[in-house]
Amino acid sequence: MLGILLIIFIGKYFYELAQDYYKHRWLYAILGIVSYYFGTLIGGFIVAIGSDLFAWNINFENTLTLTFIAIPFGILFAVAFYFLLKRNWSNSSVLEVKDEIQDIGSNIDTEKK
Repeated sequence: MLGILLIIFIGKYFYELAQDYYKHRWLYAILGIVSYYFGTLIGGFIVAIGSDLFAWNINFENTLTLTFIAIPFGILFAVAFYFLLKRNWSNSSVLEVKDEIQDIGSNIDTEKK
């Protein structure tokens, strides 16, 4: 149940981010969910390697324990991907507005001549 709620919220925030910057909404909602699962996968590898190297006594047969270990990694990856997209899109939208303003200025100059 917790996993389903996380997927819904992650998809919702990525959907709204893509909507704010006029991108493909469903594509980025799905990519946000994929980034969460990729983070849990990487977190699982880190925990497994750490358990092997440092002799942590983690019961890998207990799925509840693994879920609570993997959730922070997934959330961290999804949040990092969200802010990376937001920063990238906000920088590119500023450049697009500047280009549009310059285009308008050049059109006015040609009309006066």
